[in-house]
Amino acid sequence: MEVVGIRALRDGLSRHLAAVREGHTLTVTDHGQVIARIVPAGRPSALERLIAEGRVTPARRRKRPAPEPVKASGIVSDLVADQRR
Repeated sequence: MEVVGIRALRDGLSRHLAAVREGHTLTVTDHGQVIARIVPAGRPSALERLIAEGRVTPARRRKRPAPEPVKASGIVSDLVADQRR
């Protein structure tokens, strides 16, 4: 896995993409912080590999949307105290 900054990636894009074509993973940083990974297109992701190995089971259904917020007035601690009575 090669680590490269944005400027170096831009300046040597063809060279870096050639390495990715050969099967290498490229980690891109911005001011030392990892912001992206460029991986070969034909290679399965870590999650896809774990699913294929049977070590991870994908969700059967999508997450439900969050409920609508409750409109209330007052301080939350007062509302909780009222619910406990």
